[in-house]
Amino acid sequence: MSSFDACIALGPIAVYLLLIGRVNLTPRPFVTTGLRDTLTLMFALAGLAIVGPLRLFMPTGFLEAFGGWTWLPMIGMYCTCGLLASLLMRPRIVIYNVTVDQLRPLLEQVASQLDAERRWAGASLLMPNLGVQFAVEPNAAMRNVQLVAVGGANQDLQGWRRLDAGLRAAARSLKVEPNPRGISFLVCGVILAAVVLFSMVERPQEVAQGLHDFLSP
Repeated sequence: MSSFDACIALGPIAVYLLLIGRVNLTPRPFVTTGLRDTLTLMFALAGLAIVGPLRLFMPTGFLEAFGGWTWLPMIGMYCTCGLLASLLMRPRIVIYNVTVDQLRPLLEQVASQLDAERRWAGASLLMPNLGVQFAVEPNAAMRNVQLVAVGGANQDLQGWRRLDAGLRAAARSLKVEPNPRGISFLVCGVILAAVVLFSMVERPQEVAQGLHDFLSP
């Protein structure tokens, strides 16, 4: 792998790891939608996709005719596929840096405000007036919890938005211990960022040549 390829492939991953590390070290839970979570992961993998499959399947004729502009539709196709895959997934909400025991009272508080007829069934919660039904899926190893839609396609997206907004507001009042795994993410992110910066500073000509080859047939 050339220095340029290393910068393209590792740069987004470094940013992603630094972001996840920061999220896990905050003293409060971080709430995000499944769509945002998936798109963030797609961003992290974008560099690997560019130097891997996208370059492999790049039409040589188009590259010779249009030069570096050919990458715009290729990257656009990657973004479109990622967005389509995200939209086809079941609605979900991801809460970082929280255990299921810490989240359960908070979730009950928000649910009671949004739907007085809410009903628990084990680890699942039905909110009929909101049009939302989900299962609580904890990940003890990473200390996060996902609320994943269940019950088929009978889900109200507006109800999910209200639930997301309610959880975000309620999470501001909940203090938790920082997740020690966040340090591991930060360290890995710093190492990858250092590799990228080292390649750019120590081998600028190789990086420039790699960029030229990347944009030229």
